[in-house]
Amino acid sequence: MAETVWSTDTGEAVYRSRDPVRNLRLRVHLQRITSSNFLRYQPAAQPGKDLIDLATFRPHPTASGHRSEEEEEEEVVIGWQEKLFSQFEVDLYRNEAACQNPLDHQYRQEILKLEASGGRKNRRIFTYTDSDRYTNVEEHCQKMTTAAREVPSFLVERMANVRRRRQDRRGMEGGILKSRIVTWEPSEEFVRNNHVINTPLQTMYIMADLGPYGKLGYKKYEHVLCTLKVDSNGVITVKPDFTGLKGPYRIETEGEKQELWKYTIDNVSSLAQPEEEEREQRVFKDLYGRHKEYLSSLVGTDFEMTAPGALRLFVNGEVVSAQGYEYDNLYVHFFVELPTTNWSSPAFQQLSGITQTCATKSLGLDKVAYFSYPFTFEASFLHEDESADALPEWPVLYCEVLSLDFWQRYRVEGYGAVVLPATPGSHTLTVSTWRPMELGTVAELRRFFIGGSLELEDLSYVRIPGTFKGERLSRFGFRTETTGSVTFRLHCLQQSRAFMESSFLRKRMRSVLDRLEGFSQQSSVHSVLEAFRRARRRMQEARESLPQDLVSPSGTMAS
Repeated sequence: MAETVWSTDTGEAVYRSRDPVRNLRLRVHLQRITSSNFLRYQPAAQPGKDLIDLATFRPHPTASGHRSEEEEEEEVVIGWQEKLFSQFEVDLYRNEAACQNPLDHQYRQEILKLEASGGRKNRRIFTYTDSDRYTNVEEHCQKMTTAAREVPSFLVERMANVRRRRQDRRGMEGGILKSRIVTWEPSEEFVRNNHVINTPLQTMYIMADLGPYGKLGYKKYEHVLCTLKVDSNGVITVKPDFTGLKGPYRIETEGEKQELWKYTIDNVSSLAQPEEEEREQRVFKDLYGRHKEYLSSLVGTDFEMTAPGALRLFVNGEVVSAQGYEYDNLYVHFFVELPTTNWSSPAFQQLSGITQTCATKSLGLDKVAYFSYPFTFEASFLHEDESADALPEWPVLYCEVLSLDFWQRYRVEGYGAVVLPATPGSHTLTVSTWRPMELGTVAELRRFFIGGSLELEDLSYVRIPGTFKGERLSRFGFRTETTGSVTFRLHCLQQSRAFMESSFLRKRMRSVLDRLEGFSQQSSVHSVLEAFRRARRRMQEARESLPQDLVSPSGTMAS
């Protein structure tokens, strides 16, 4: 007799199915291999063989030619949440006094109908569905580790007590909130009670009564053959996995009569017919189409486009942090200055903001204040002058860092400015700041005790003010002190009709964008270029004032 190859992998397997779980069908085959009477029977060893062939343990047929009762073999096809009663349940529900709830009474009526129609078809194989009490007990008693003496933790007990298998629950009507969404000061008990998972899950157990012949219906002989769990997402968990091409699983009973059983589990769900698959595909296609229409209705069909030749700039920014300042309790006042030419913003747009007051924390040698303050704005650039000499300017972000003391007195900690990135995408900018200062000890004492300090009347004085019309901006004698830095995180988005028009217009707009992109580098030398232009203009005026005989035809002075 060939030796049986047993399957030792009893771990769970996970499947995903889009079909309704009610179509699931499993075939379970259970067979007894050995019995205690085989162990008492000792056949003589054959000559030349040291081992006894397992075939010699085959029981002898009875006089009637039928197989003995102890050599049992059973095969049952079970559907999802199909109830098969055990001998214990049949004996229990025959007594009406044992029925304690409506489900017990329903089981009693079903058992009476089965007995009236000739009895139940199954003998040893039965099931516990999601509604049975065994499901709760099994979930509560299952171990989480391999320790021999496991002490369940608080979370394990909470997870065992929570009822998570109800898929047919319905939410409360209406949209009235019964509790606060955010609990700002959760207690320890609140955290412990809410640290559980509430995933809709249904469970089913396929069981076997492996009691000796004539002793069926005892709880101690019940063994789990297979555990099935299905959640609302169509994920099916099977433990152990379907037998397939693997060998059968084995169960060894304990007690006086030790017995060996083998069983197999096969998926015998009927395959969908081509007509059903085609109909299902049509249903899914119609469902997805309706969902797409619903999403389109939420978005709308009117997509706002920019004017021809215009570029729209969207900035979602964040004041991340400030570090390196002298005093604590910092806040930042910031605003965006748009160039006076070709730039505009909506009337409702707010281009300035003030962060919350934030205490600093030590990070290395510096004190850092984390604001995480979000802001957003929108601006439009209309390109009118396409000449090569046109130098488009880009918006500038100004910031002012201030500190607040216990008596609500503020002092200036620093000023800074940075040109907004001209390329779309995510950018992290660090702005170095400085503050005006006075010489002498009296000024520092005044700043420390009463909070007074020098301030800029116009914050745009950090760079060249847009209102400045002169030729020279002198800061001679203006004393400053380098302070800390402010970190900004900017997410820039640009929209232009030229991005989707003809290649000629796209190239034309690209030349504008190239110049705009280079402005972040040009801004640092913008003042130098302006100085050269003013010098060139003065030289031109000087040449015009000289006599014509001193000027050569090329425009230079004659030697």
